[in-house]
Amino acid sequence: MKKIEAIIKPFKLDDVREALSEIGIAGMTVSEVKGFGRQKGHTELYRGAEYMVDFLPKVKLEIVVADHQVEQCIDTIIETAQTGKIGDGKIFVTNVERVIRIRTGEENEDAV
Repeated sequence: MKKIEAIIKPFKLDDVREALSEIGIAGMTVSEVKGFGRQKGHTELYRGAEYMVDFLPKVKLEIVVADHQVEQCIDTIIETAQTGKIGDGKIFVTNVERVIRIRTGEENEDAV
């Protein structure tokens, strides 16, 4: 099993969720996060004073999938979240050793 973490622009969340649902991805965790990469920050004006916003709002999706679903899941996220502009985000894939469903005690792929 693999854990896919995707950092995307907030306005793309609904599109990505729907696209993943269409390919059979049933569960995910979503967090509102802030960060920056090459996009850096930007300046904003507040009550006449300009200030630097270093951390930009993003959404982080966490999805655990079976090994055979990884590439399809990644491709779906890329196709749906991509705008072609800087700040589209990143995808990280890591190994998952064990998953346990608390309610039933099911483990690994049965628990996902």
